[in-house]
Amino acid sequence: MTNYIKNLNWRYATKKFDSTKKIAAEDLDQLKDAIQLSASSYGLQPYKVLIIEDQKIKEQLKAASWGQSQITDASHVIIFANMTDFDESLINDYIENIGITRSIEPSNLKGYADFMINTLNPLPKDAKASWTAKQTYIALGNLLSAAAEFKIDACPMEGFDADQYNEILGLNEQNLNAAVVAAIGYRSEEDETQHNKKVRKPKKELFTTI
Repeated sequence: MTNYIKNLNWRYATKKFDSTKKIAAEDLDQLKDAIQLSASSYGLQPYKVLIIEDQKIKEQLKAASWGQSQITDASHVIIFANMTDFDESLINDYIENIGITRSIEPSNLKGYADFMINTLNPLPKDAKASWTAKQTYIALGNLLSAAAEFKIDACPMEGFDADQYNEILGLNEQNLNAAVVAAIGYRSEEDETQHNKKVRKPKKELFTTI
């Protein structure tokens, strides 16, 4: 069994964090790298990632998370906030970035830009918001895998009031919405769930080869 698979078996959705342990800056930076390198449709990454370490803000978020202690006990809370709407500027900025990164003249990318614009721009606002929210889960998956590699505990969370999160963090004014959250840090020795065997569907039920 590779270390990667061993580490995925090691990880679990941590229910109780050790509030005295904090993630080192260099380890947090590696997690940022993992999120940054996540795949996304067209490579557009239509979201922002907020990293919360301020305890007062975490207390407010805890109240908006039905009192779940992971929010305040974890070293950091990572919030994936999807864009609720977008226009051609999202695509134009991406095309400009491609040109700079790969030393390509923007005119040579016009066909690709037009394809994205013609595909994405006509979508209704609610369809755009749904699409951008789905992209955040890809980044979340990358974070969880990377955290396991670095032996950093994590708990993905959908149990929160997004409207309250948006108000606390001023996301509405930024055309953003809190889509999914991950508390990260180090497990408490008192968290009994760390000893539970991992339960997953058998491979024969999960996979079909055609």
